[in-house]
Amino acid sequence: MSLKNLLARAQPLLAPGIYDALSALVAEQAGFEALYLSGASIAYTRLGRSDVGLTTATEVAQTLAHITDRVRLPVIVDGDTGFGNALNVQRTVRDFERAGAAMIQLEDQGFPKRCGHLDGKTVVPAAEMAGKLRAALDARRSSETLILARTDALAIEGLDAALERAERYLETGVDALFIEALRSPEQMKAACERFASRIPLLANMVEGGKTPILSAQELGRVGFRIVIFPGGTARAVAHTLQRYYGTLHEDGTTAALRGEMLDFDGLNAVIGTPQLLAEGRKYE
Repeated sequence: MSLKNLLARAQPLLAPGIYDALSALVAEQAGFEALYLSGASIAYTRLGRSDVGLTTATEVAQTLAHITDRVRLPVIVDGDTGFGNALNVQRTVRDFERAGAAMIQLEDQGFPKRCGHLDGKTVVPAAEMAGKLRAALDARRSSETLILARTDALAIEGLDAALERAERYLETGVDALFIEALRSPEQMKAACERFASRIPLLANMVEGGKTPILSAQELGRVGFRIVIFPGGTARAVAHTLQRYYGTLHEDGTTAALRGEMLDFDGLNAVIGTPQLLAEGRKYE
């Protein structure tokens, strides 16, 4: 089902964070209907670094292409600031669309950007961001490729200014809005009361972040139409790896972990090795 059709339904769309083709495949097998490619998680997993603007558009596009080659679900992709000015935004949109993005998220942070739940962010003027969004809309080849506008202004300028920025971004014709790092249920309600009847709103759930963690069902009742848990996947994997490597280093074996991991055949079943080998035999 297309992302447009998924967003037309009454219930909120829950999109888990992914960072590579394997995490996308496992999420698809779990039954999700859409995925969120987190820029932060690419920095965490591909670079072993923080989300402070170190990843490049090329790295994100390459990661996205591997994912969309492996799974059929629509992918919402974090395009950060568009990696530059309006012309850079247009190149980013074309590259991400060619790599299979269903929705491209663009934010109004200054450079270097950073995770929306870190302190010390800056934002560009609203007029500059509105121009970048218009450039993005002009660059896409298909109206099925959706543009999501994110504002990080709440932490710098306050809630009222963030809502006003979102209003300006809505006027450009974007397909969804994302007001980052809402601090309380009251702020979340205020955002939905203003926008939810006019455009899909995204809620970002970051474990340990600035926004209260609610379930997708609770957020849907408030008015949000898209719910993401973007970095939880990387945090869960990092936690598991700490236990795995710590136990292996201490014991010299993985025996104590066998009940917590797939064996050789189990992983091959997940990634479809028998089917892939059968496909290859067709051409022998």
